[in-house]
Amino acid sequence: MKLQAVTFPNNISLLLTVLIFLFLSFQTSTSFQNFLKRGSSLSVEDSSHLLTSPDKTFTCGFYSVGDENAYWFSVWFTSSRDRTVVWMANRDRPANGQGSRVSLHRNGAMVLTDVDGTVIWMTNTTPTRVDRAELLDSGNLVLKDMEGKILWQSFDFPTDTLLPSQYLTKNAKLISRLGSGNFGSGYYTFYFDNDNVLRLIYDGPDTSSVYWPNPDLGAFGNERTIYNNSRIAVLDDMGNFSSSDRLYFSAIDLGFGIKRRLTMDYDGNLRLYSLNLTGSWMISWEALREKCNVHGICGRNGICVYTPEPKCSCPPGYEVTEPGNWNKGCKPKFNRTSSNTEKVKFIKLLHVDFYGYDLHYSETTSMESCMKFCSNDSQCEAFSYRLSGEGRCYTKSVLFNGKRTPNFPGSIYLKFPANFEVSEPASLVGTDLVCRPPVSKIMIGSSSMYETAVKRVRWVYLYGFAIAIGAIEIIFFVSGWWFLFRKHNVPSLLEDGYRIISSQFRRYSYAELKKATKNFKEEVGRGGSGAVYKGVLEDEREVAVKRLGDIYQGEEVFWAEVSTIGKIYHMNLVRMWGFCSEDKHRLLIYEYVKNRSLDMHLFSSDFLGWKERFKVALGTAKGLAYLHHECLEWVIHCDVKPENILLDGEFEPKIADFGLAKLSQRGSKRSEFSRIRGTKGYMAPEWALNLPITAKVDVYGYGVVILEMVKGIRLSGWVVGDGDEEETELKRFVREVETKIQCEEESWIEDVVDPRMNGKFSKNQVATLVRIGISCVEGDRSKRPTMDSVVQSLLECEAESEVVRPDKR
Repeated sequence: MKLQAVTFPNNISLLLTVLIFLFLSFQTSTSFQNFLKRGSSLSVEDSSHLLTSPDKTFTCGFYSVGDENAYWFSVWFTSSRDRTVVWMANRDRPANGQGSRVSLHRNGAMVLTDVDGTVIWMTNTTPTRVDRAELLDSGNLVLKDMEGKILWQSFDFPTDTLLPSQYLTKNAKLISRLGSGNFGSGYYTFYFDNDNVLRLIYDGPDTSSVYWPNPDLGAFGNERTIYNNSRIAVLDDMGNFSSSDRLYFSAIDLGFGIKRRLTMDYDGNLRLYSLNLTGSWMISWEALREKCNVHGICGRNGICVYTPEPKCSCPPGYEVTEPGNWNKGCKPKFNRTSSNTEKVKFIKLLHVDFYGYDLHYSETTSMESCMKFCSNDSQCEAFSYRLSGEGRCYTKSVLFNGKRTPNFPGSIYLKFPANFEVSEPASLVGTDLVCRPPVSKIMIGSSSMYETAVKRVRWVYLYGFAIAIGAIEIIFFVSGWWFLFRKHNVPSLLEDGYRIISSQFRRYSYAELKKATKNFKEEVGRGGSGAVYKGVLEDEREVAVKRLGDIYQGEEVFWAEVSTIGKIYHMNLVRMWGFCSEDKHRLLIYEYVKNRSLDMHLFSSDFLGWKERFKVALGTAKGLAYLHHECLEWVIHCDVKPENILLDGEFEPKIADFGLAKLSQRGSKRSEFSRIRGTKGYMAPEWALNLPITAKVDVYGYGVVILEMVKGIRLSGWVVGDGDEEETELKRFVREVETKIQCEEESWIEDVVDPRMNGKFSKNQVATLVRIGISCVEGDRSKRPTMDSVVQSLLECEAESEVVRPDKR
């Protein structure tokens, strides 16, 4: 059959051409709109309600993180991999995900309203003749009148980021975020001080101090000037930053055509970033190379140490105030006294100093006198003694901004009650151990000096010649070995980059792990991702070695995810010590936790008391909250169940298998993802409904676990309901408890708790766990709480320690 061409009269062809042109023009104009007319609005519920700059570099609209029902009216980089936000209107007061909108009112004000009509944010442009809101190529959101004059601009109200051509003035500041996923105003600020100098300051809940430029040197010592009235700074399109106080710096990739941003990061460092072709950010300049110089980073009494990466540590006699939150610092294990008569002692920490809060200062004081000053002063918590000159003495009223560095020419002496037992300092902050070979002493003017000199000249030539020949042979040998065996067992550059992620995290060979596990002899567990074997490394550490299944095939994905998990550390997460990627073998090496998993204690004869159960509930919540809210990279567990909660010698919970969801998620379809992760009975309804998988699936699994801890039995089975229809044990349990609570039955707590408790439990804690558990297993995920709010509720309840028996009223 032949196909015949369809022809149209000339006038119809012309009409079709015009219609197609108008349609395409309309599509283009609606898809990439960079202005909002007066009387119009943007809705949070319509994802197409966005403003895009003409060159498509920036986008403006409602921005959300994760699955939270919280939105911010923001401007972000369109093409960056993580949609990096550069400005926010309502950073400290997010809007609701339903009903919120931004409107350009006819009175000239741009207004952000919440679902109930409450004004969250508005511009100070009433009454003006604002004609439109417009997003410029520079990332500046502006309000203009009909003549194009700018009446208001977002560049005048920066959050944590300065863009090229955006001026930083005396009335503007860059304020850091609280965390990687928390947009709220943080504790670090980049601003013009009262002396006209640009500074970085830590302004925390307990203290405030400037830390950059070096506060000990003053403005002129830091090559700044205080004699300027303009107080203005700017980053240009080339990557040069210049300020009226003579602060100048440039990006290492100086030049036009590169997207850049200067950001006050939440870790207290000021950094200049450049966007590369892959959509990732590269640091092209930073204010502080030594991270421990940032004040407040480890909180009160905390010490920043290099291992070699900076980390926080508590001094001897102190402990972490709130695990996972170093803003709270460390608390003493002893009671301080205001009496001057109590005997005290001092512990020396070499090369450690705490900046500021000096009670007394003297440049020519002996250490004994300095110690006496602190001993006789009830406000003194420690004294710093520097060895430069004749001895400088600083007595300290508060211990903030602690750091340990070999460059510090002195020590800190911590004050303790004389009867308080203190552990060795080396076990916590470390000491310098410099081993030097013995050197023969040669007296000047002796004959041996000249003999040695002659012999040295003669042997230098001989040794030099031998070393040169040896070096050439080594080069030839290594080159030949490389070309001969480079296809076999030689780590690629990609592998080398991840070989050592931390001082104790490394790559193991398959032969090492085979030997450590005695050919994978003792299996201690098995899950959907693989079997776990007990092993002992050469340094006598007991480890659990997990052999991953065939789902982990992508080499680059595996390395990238292992690097992420290797950096994660929390007391309630099982520590990963290393990995193996050799041929088809994919293995992960974890710390060995001796008290086995939670299910072995809940559903067997190994009884777990109420105190331990509540401890497990709180610790598990803290671990999940860390994964969801505090990690630099977002991690969803996706398989929270008693089998994945391990208990150490003190019955402190440690979550296992975290992060493997990310390993299987990238590059996979959603259906494949749902089949890989989760265990029946602990899986949220989102899996079956094919909804986006968010952190709320972990909240659901956690809810099932804590309800099982209260009841002492599995709630994942099926039972016959009232209508002879099958329903889950969990659903029936929740329904019965809710009925009893609504009917205000006084005995409902005794009815739901594990009968093996024999009345030895806290009513308040049981009621709290049940209510939290029921809210966590809500079918509608938006009604489930976040893990950080769960932690807060449990901490408030933890103080309740009364053991209630059945006969008590």
